[in-house]
Amino acid sequence: MSEKQDEMLSDEATEEQKMETGSAEENAEAGDTSLEAMEQELAEWKDKYLRAHADFENTKKRLERDKSSAVSYANESFAMDILAVIDSFEQALTSIEGADEANASEVLEKMKEGVYLTYEQLKKVLEKNYIKEINCEGAFDPNLHQAIMQIESDEHESGQIVQTLQKGYTIKDRVLRPSMVSTSK
Repeated sequence: MSEKQDEMLSDEATEEQKMETGSAEENAEAGDTSLEAMEQELAEWKDKYLRAHADFENTKKRLERDKSSAVSYANESFAMDILAVIDSFEQALTSIEGADEANASEVLEKMKEGVYLTYEQLKKVLEKNYIKEINCEGAFDPNLHQAIMQIESDEHESGQIVQTLQKGYTIKDRVLRPSMVSTSK
């Protein structure tokens, strides 16, 4: 071959090498761009994760604080209702202190009426807060009653409640305190 042809081949090889080098550089730049894009996307996902995790932790803390507050102040409504009963008792005590021999019988009658009204007020407060008296008529129920003693009775069948010694109460569907009763033998 001639020198001219050799030169042409050499020039073509150089051009091909330049093209290959250019492609490699372009590929490297494209790879860098792709890598940068992936790193940026990774940073975005990491930021989203950290924000979601922080939001979750804040919600968890807030729920724990709300739960603690609910437990601490669960009886607030009941306490507010019972304050009215305490006010009634304080008024009764004040009227007792104001009694003398001249008006003692009148004060006693008013006290009797006041105590009865206060008792009714207390029962309403208890019922409002789902506290109810256990019925003690009829057959003995070990889930609701506690037998303290047994009595001979011609009027009652064996196992029947004869007398209530202390009233029992339920709160919603749970026994708060069983009734103490005497049953017939």
